[in-house]
Amino acid sequence: MTNEELMNLVNRSLFAVIGYTDEAERPNVRKVFCVWHKGLGRHLISTNTGSSHTQSLMKNGSACLYFSDDTAFEGLCLYGTAVAHFEREYRELLWNEGDEKYYPNGVEDDDYCVLEFIADSGRFYRYDGKGDLSAEEISAFDQGKEFENGYRKTNYDS
Repeated sequence: MTNEELMNLVNRSLFAVIGYTDEAERPNVRKVFCVWHKGLGRHLISTNTGSSHTQSLMKNGSACLYFSDDTAFEGLCLYGTAVAHFEREYRELLWNEGDEKYYPNGVEDDDYCVLEFIADSGRFYRYDGKGDLSAEEISAFDQGKEFENGYRKTNYDS
């Protein structure tokens, strides 16, 4: 798959699966809403500060993020680090009308944060083959890109 095809897979995915190790050293996965991307290397996830996956990732940020299209038999697993952001600029970027039902104190709610997943490598597959992505390939592809809602761009801005 080309980097453009991989980006298309990421953009048309509404959800991703984040894998991490919890504080008891158990492997865990969570399905997360993930539509904000800066190329292939950076992905934003709005979530609860108090959730178990956020608490685990704040202690050990090592993680993987998996995007897939089961109908097309395509998948991309990115390996890297998750970082929790509490800055207003991140919170506002991902805030949507209606989020106050989850975060009653609005964008400054203490239980609202944004996880940024930063990829350092990856592995992809499709019906016609599989391959690896290096840090250098990801960095070159992402150069000059800004965060954007890839799902909205792919599914609504046609």
